[in-house]
Amino acid sequence: MVDRRRPEEVAQQPSRRVVLGVSGGIAAYKACELLRRFSESGHDVTVVPTAAALQFIGAPTWAALSGKPVSSEVWTDVHEVPHVHIGKSADVVVVAPATADVLAKAAHGLADDLLTNTLLTARCPVVFAPAMHTEMWEHPATQANVATLRQRGAIVIEPAEGRLTGADTGKGRLPDPAEIFELVVGVLDRGAAGHDLAGRKVVVSAGGTREYLDPVRFLGNRSSGQQGYALARAAAARGADVTLVSANVSLPDPAGVSVVRVETTAQLREAVVAAIATADAVVMAAAPADFRPTAVSEAKIKKADDGTAPAIELEQNPDILAEISHDRAREGAVVVGFAAETGDATGSVLDLGRAKLARKGCDLLVVNDVSGGAVFGSSDNEAVILGADGGSVEVPHGSKAALSHVIWDEVVRRFVG
Repeated sequence: MVDRRRPEEVAQQPSRRVVLGVSGGIAAYKACELLRRFSESGHDVTVVPTAAALQFIGAPTWAALSGKPVSSEVWTDVHEVPHVHIGKSADVVVVAPATADVLAKAAHGLADDLLTNTLLTARCPVVFAPAMHTEMWEHPATQANVATLRQRGAIVIEPAEGRLTGADTGKGRLPDPAEIFELVVGVLDRGAAGHDLAGRKVVVSAGGTREYLDPVRFLGNRSSGQQGYALARAAAARGADVTLVSANVSLPDPAGVSVVRVETTAQLREAVVAAIATADAVVMAAAPADFRPTAVSEAKIKKADDGTAPAIELEQNPDILAEISHDRAREGAVVVGFAAETGDATGSVLDLGRAKLARKGCDLLVVNDVSGGAVFGSSDNEAVILGADGGSVEVPHGSKAALSHVIWDEVVRRFVG
């Protein structure tokens, strides 16, 4: 997968001390890719495998990739007190994969090897990326251990769904290493302030909906979904329980995020309404089609021999943002909308944005000037965030990840209780 950060962001990335814990699951081989990404980004990585992990990937592999000696025992180089100094000196500890066994030991404070000792001595952010069979993940004991770790401030990523060991399929797959890397970088960038969405449920929509004319053709728009996916990643890195409603987006699932895939505006509305029942915030970054055909042809519409084009009658789609803003599913929930504007004879981009904010009834509106096709498909963005309270925040040109964190900052400021 391609690194989504701009070259100057990679060049300016400070070197941080990363401890990569690897526990004994078949997904241990994927941690090699995660280690490579940290190393190539200039981070100082110390790999701490469990004895079981070394049954899957040997110590020479970890040593060669990290450039450091590797051990799972507290008795190696005991004069340097590794069971204390590795955790105390780390900027982040990442356990990937994290087995049910390691999650249980961490939750109960057991320390029978170098990794579990490191987890007890770490005073930095700790991220667990679980990987195990579905039955093990769903067992009440595992869920209780995960809840305990999250309550203490650890970030426990939700496993992905897909092919597991053998022929089994289900929830328990290690998320894409590239997505784990993105999440951890977000954790590092936020530092001590980065866990302010812990315990919060948020919903993000992304992409552009399609309204079918026939089995082949559809009305759509240019939204790539990159901003919505960046918002989902940022929220997960800040500890939120994230549901991402994705409309026709061809991007990897963000680590630790539950993804619901839709195509049409009606499907988007249904998924969002279902997801926000218990949500603390919803960010509508998707671009729903404003109109849909009144009728969809069951067969492909053919060209006419005389060159005439068929007449297509349209009807208006439901206004999802206005609906969820005026009829709040949960009292106190924060609703954020997006406005892609170009300005016209009736007013400037900001004039139109302020009118839309009042009309929709949301708490925040992120206004993008998309004149000339700007923003769509780009990894960068700039915006003005308008508040229903009359405030506004200008976000200069930068990455969509940076804009995402400013948006979440504004959301957090509006939480009550």
